[in-house]
Amino acid sequence: MNKELKEEKVFKDPVHRYIHVRDQLIWDLIGTKEFQRLRRVRQLGTTSLTFHGAEHSRFNHSLGVYEIMRRLTTTFSGKVHWREEDRLLALTASLLHDIGHGPFSHSFEKVFDTDHEEWTRKIILGKTEVNQVLIQVDPTYPQAVADVIEKTSANKLVTSMISSQIDADRMDYLLRDAYYTGVSYGQFDLERILRVMRPTEDQVVVKASGMHAVEDYIMSRYQMYWQVYFHPVTRSSEVILSKILKRVKALTEGNYSFKQEPIHFHSIFSGEMTLQDYLRLDESVMQFYFQCWQEETDPILADLCDRFLNRRLFDYAEFHPKERIYDWSRLTQLFAQANIDPDYYLVMDSSSDLPYDVYRPGEDERIPIQLLLPDGSLKELSSQSDVVDSISGKKRTDHKLYFPIDLIINDQIDPQIKSEIRSIIGW
Repeated sequence: MNKELKEEKVFKDPVHRYIHVRDQLIWDLIGTKEFQRLRRVRQLGTTSLTFHGAEHSRFNHSLGVYEIMRRLTTTFSGKVHWREEDRLLALTASLLHDIGHGPFSHSFEKVFDTDHEEWTRKIILGKTEVNQVLIQVDPTYPQAVADVIEKTSANKLVTSMISSQIDADRMDYLLRDAYYTGVSYGQFDLERILRVMRPTEDQVVVKASGMHAVEDYIMSRYQMYWQVYFHPVTRSSEVILSKILKRVKALTEGNYSFKQEPIHFHSIFSGEMTLQDYLRLDESVMQFYFQCWQEETDPILADLCDRFLNRRLFDYAEFHPKERIYDWSRLTQLFAQANIDPDYYLVMDSSSDLPYDVYRPGEDERIPIQLLLPDGSLKELSSQSDVVDSISGKKRTDHKLYFPIDLIINDQIDPQIKSEIRSIIGW
């Protein structure tokens, strides 16, 4: 069973000022090697190549989500629908929600078709230090924590506290990412929102008096996605990263003889990656390989690694694929004629976001934010807020074409091919 520490542990934090740990269970989980690994996985992947301050880690973020959850459970204490026995479950799930993230997060997942939530489940339920700590509470406790993170738990209230359209996870990453990138877009009144949040049987709701603070939060999220998370320069670095991994995979399958053999990748290429193989991968390992692969005899791999490490990123232009099908087909032909491999040097990338949505049965069902009115009734947020209604259900998509302009303007390329390429991309 869990017990309190003899003396409270405190982490200094630039976003929340202090992070307080009073439970032995939480302290023990922080000390596990699986959780400490998160120090070596950056929260925003390649974003530091755009915003140089964005070097913070999943470790920072996980502690921040825990701290918001700790404050939220304190706010809920003694209120109707809140059960004190759920406090520890909420704290544990918030701390561990990102423990399965791999290096460079989503770029890694796209190339290798992995899912960090699935690896989170394996870490919590597998033969790990995290699992050994959790079973000290109860043999069924690891499964209870995994169910909350997977959103399959019968405890819908705790699940909504960590995974909904206004939860501890989103609130921390908006504030934290804004702080480390140096932008003001992600700022909102966290104190106010925490004070007006209330528990119900199935989800967290917000007192109507706090509607304007929630509007600010929704708009902050909207701005962060388009000004930071989907920044075209960051997407350029992600494109190059994904192409490095794609090239290594192709060379491995083609029996290429590496100067620096990618031994950490063998099991994932073969589809036999174990939990321990996965946990050995972090960004320091990846950076080591990229450094070495700059010297490979394969010119594509060497060039891509040099571009990534030394920030020689691809240029970009607006490109709407549905409207320019012919242009895309012609571009690939022209790149091939210019001896620029289009599989690695010509990329269409699309980013889209849905800042807020209402419940639509049968579709991607998103639990809406509910406002608690003075008479005790609940009203969906966008029905009361003109600001939120204006963006509710509106999916915005941005298309970019990425290419290395330095290779295109090379003097060795036929001038006619070069001219046609530049004409199509508008450069």
